[in-house]
Amino acid sequence: MDFETVRFETDGQIATITLNRPEAANAQNTQMIEDINSSFDRAEADDEIRVVILAASGKHFSSGHDLKEILRGEEHWAALRATPEGKLEHEQVMYWDKLIRIRDFPKITIAAVQGTCAAAGLMLACMCDLIIAADDASFSNPVLRMGGVGVELLVEPWELGARKAKEFLFCAETLGAEEAARAGLVNRVVARDDLLMAAREMAGRAAQVPPVTAAAVKDTINHTLDVQGQRESWRYHFMVHQFVSNTADALGRTEARREGGMDAVRAEQADRTGEQA
Repeated sequence: MDFETVRFETDGQIATITLNRPEAANAQNTQMIEDINSSFDRAEADDEIRVVILAASGKHFSSGHDLKEILRGEEHWAALRATPEGKLEHEQVMYWDKLIRIRDFPKITIAAVQGTCAAAGLMLACMCDLIIAADDASFSNPVLRMGGVGVELLVEPWELGARKAKEFLFCAETLGAEEAARAGLVNRVVARDDLLMAAREMAGRAAQVPPVTAAAVKDTINHTLDVQGQRESWRYHFMVHQFVSNTADALGRTEARREGGMDAVRAEQADRTGEQA
C-alpha cells in the first residue's frame, strides 16, 4: 500500500512514518491525517515492528493544520463543519480520536523533529513517547493571537508546567531546540544532519525491550498521567475549544480569513506581532 502524503518504511523492528508534504511545510490536511492513521494501522498489525519513528521530509516537521484546505472548504468534512455540532464531530473523529490513538499506541513511538513544529505539529509530536530534535528545531503555538485557544489538545501544561505554559501561549513564545530540551519538552538535541540516524539509534535501543513489557510499561506511565488528570484535562479543553471556535468573534475571524484567503491570515498574524503585513 502506498500513501499519498506520507512514506512508510520498515527496517527490521523499526518502522518510519515520514510526513511528505515538504512544499506545504508538512501542514496536515485531511489526506495526511488519514494517511498517518493508516500507517499506524500497518505498524500495529506487523508483529515484527517494535518501534515507530514519526519523521518529516523537507525543512520543517509540521507547520500545523492546513489552513488553506480548511478556508477553501476542500476537505470532505466541509459541509459538516458549517454547524457547531458538525464541527465537533469532525474534530472528534479527525483530531481527538486519531491523536489519542497515537498517544495510546501499544508500541514505542519517537518523533524526530526538525525546523518548524507549530500548533497542530507540536500537538502531533507530543503524542509520541519520545521526541528527538534537530538543533534547528523550533516549537511554537501562536493560535491564541488568532483568537483561538490553542489547538484541540492543550499539551503545553503537561509538557512545560503551568507557569511556563502560560508564558509560552499568552506571549506566543518560540522555543529553540536547546531551550525545549531544558524545559523537558524534548529528550535530546542533535545536529540536523544526524537527526534520523540518532532517531534510529534510539529506536534500536528501545526495540530491545520485549513487546509485552514495552506495552505494559507505556500503559502504566500513561495511566499515571491519566490519574493525574491528563486525559480529562484534554477533554475539558477540547470542549472549551469547541465553544470558543463558535463564538461570534471566532466565526467573524474565520469568515474574514475565508474571504481574504491566506493573505488575510498572514496579515492578521503580522498585525498581532507588530510586524508589517
